[in-house]
Amino acid sequence: MFGADKGSVDSTDQRMNGKRLKIGIVQARFNASVTDALAQACKDELVALGVSDKDIDHITVPGALEVAIALQAMAEKTKYDALVALGCIIRGETYHFELVANESGAAVTRIGLDYQLPVANAILTTEDMPQAVARQVEKGRDAARVAVEMANLLESI
Repeated sequence: MFGADKGSVDSTDQRMNGKRLKIGIVQARFNASVTDALAQACKDELVALGVSDKDIDHITVPGALEVAIALQAMAEKTKYDALVALGCIIRGETYHFELVANESGAAVTRIGLDYQLPVANAILTTEDMPQAVARQVEKGRDAARVAVEMANLLESI
């Protein structure tokens, strides 16, 4: 996404400058051990990209299906440059996994389109807990990078 080394970002790249941005994060509490790690990695990366701690609003909701309504409420405040959706959906033995994964993903996308506001979607959908744990830090950082880059892109269009 950002060159050969996905773990590093060119600090001179203005697309990745978060110094004047206001970011909202909505975290699902279900599978909290994973979503807490996602949130921490996301916030750490936002700060590394120049977003001030005071310009990061972080709220939690029960699960992935509730993320979109909280994102919508934040979008309606019109004070955010970008939003981040964090959650973890792990496949079980029933169709519920597909329902939650599909509906939460579509709703998060719709918020961005309806409000013309970047929404970085880091709601993990995995087969099992080890897959989720393996992705929690990287995807949290990726979400922060996407939020900052897309906020800067939309401002420049």
